[in-house]
Amino acid sequence: MQPVNLRSFRQKVATYKRRMRGFLTRIEKTPPRGLDAMVKEIDGEVWQETDCLSCANCCKQMTPTFTTKDVTRISKHLEMSAKDFREKWLYLDRNGDWMNKSTPCQFLDQKTNMCGIYEVRPADCAGFPHLTKKKMTDYMQWHKQNIAYCPATFRMVEKLMARVAELKK
Repeated sequence: MQPVNLRSFRQKVATYKRRMRGFLTRIEKTPPRGLDAMVKEIDGEVWQETDCLSCANCCKQMTPTFTTKDVTRISKHLEMSAKDFREKWLYLDRNGDWMNKSTPCQFLDQKTNMCGIYEVRPADCAGFPHLTKKKMTDYMQWHKQNIAYCPATFRMVEKLMARVAELKK
């Protein structure tokens, strides 16, 4: 497993993001046969190659959505009320979702890239980057977004593009 070089990753994103988003839009409209199985196989490969602790770009650049259950669980872990937790760390966005007030995430240790509340982290964090949801096409909009932030998502799309190209031969 190679450590993630964020500078190199950002350069790749700048070069390929538009092409990748177009590809994802096309397979969203006309998914190849066996897409979900293909992504499941690719998922295993991607996680053999990706070292999240050398990256933590998601925690540095994005914010999860906090559910009511997340707020309750995390505030209890931190020995504070849910109300105090929301007031200290979160804001309600225009969609009615609780989000971090700032990035990077307040729970990220930037020296180690480890989460200070990993065992009780938000469900959104636990599921990120959502590569193998049951129906790939239902999460296409998230993959289009996440290729710019997550090297694992970027790599998944690279591999998927190659597999789909092979199917067309």
